[in-house]
Amino acid sequence: MPTLILVRHGRSTANTSGLLAGWTPGVALDERGAAQAAALPGRLAGLPISEVVASPLQRCQETVRPLLEARPGLRSHTDERIGECHYGDWSGRKLAELKDEPLMEVVQTHPSAAAFPGGESMRAMQTRAAEAVREWNARVERDHGADAVYLMCSHGDIIKSLVADALGLHLDLFQRISVEPCSVTAIRYTRLRPYLIRLGDTGDFASLVPREEPGEGDAPVGGGAGAP
Repeated sequence: MPTLILVRHGRSTANTSGLLAGWTPGVALDERGAAQAAALPGRLAGLPISEVVASPLQRCQETVRPLLEARPGLRSHTDERIGECHYGDWSGRKLAELKDEPLMEVVQTHPSAAAFPGGESMRAMQTRAAEAVREWNARVERDHGADAVYLMCSHGDIIKSLVADALGLHLDLFQRISVEPCSVTAIRYTRLRPYLIRLGDTGDFASLVPREEPGEGDAPVGGGAGAP
C-alpha cells in the first residue's frame, strides 16, 4: 500500500496570535509560514509524489501552492475530512483564555471523552480523518501502484490523531505527539500494519533550544506555533 506524506500547514496568523483557529475563515500563513511553504518543494524534491490532498482551509491551500506550482502536472484534491477539528464555540478564542476552562483538562488528559461545545468530539475528528486516509490509500494504490507516494496537507490535531492511529495508540495518548508547522510526517501502510517512518521533521532544531519562558507543559491544542 502507499506511503503517506503528512504535512502540517505552515505557521499561520492564528498561531502567532495565540488563537484557536479551527474553521474560522481568513486564517492565512504569516510571513514565516509563507517562507516555510516556499521551501517545501525543495525539501520534497526527491519524492515521486503522485497526488496531493489538502484540507479546504486557507492555510493548507496556501501551503501546498508552491509545491503545485513547482510540479504543474501534479493532481490536487480537497478533502473536508482532513480539515481542522470543529472546535465550535472555542473557535477564534485565545488559547490563554481557554486554559482555565474545565474542558481543557479533559482535552489534555482524556481526549477520547472531549467534545467541543457547538463542535465535534475528538473521537469523531480522528475517525473521519482515518477513514479519509484509508480511502485515499486504496485510490492511490489503484491509480498509481502499491509503491506510490502521496501527500496530505492538514492540521496539527488531525496529524497527531493519524499518527496515533498508525501506531495503535489510544486517542488518550495522542497529546504526547508533537508536529510543528510545515513539518513532514511519513507513514508507510502495508496490508497488515502501518509503519511510522518520519515524525514532525522540519530539518530545523531551533525548537529544541531551551526558551527563556518555558511553557506550561500541556500539549498545544491545534498544534502550536513551532520554533520562535
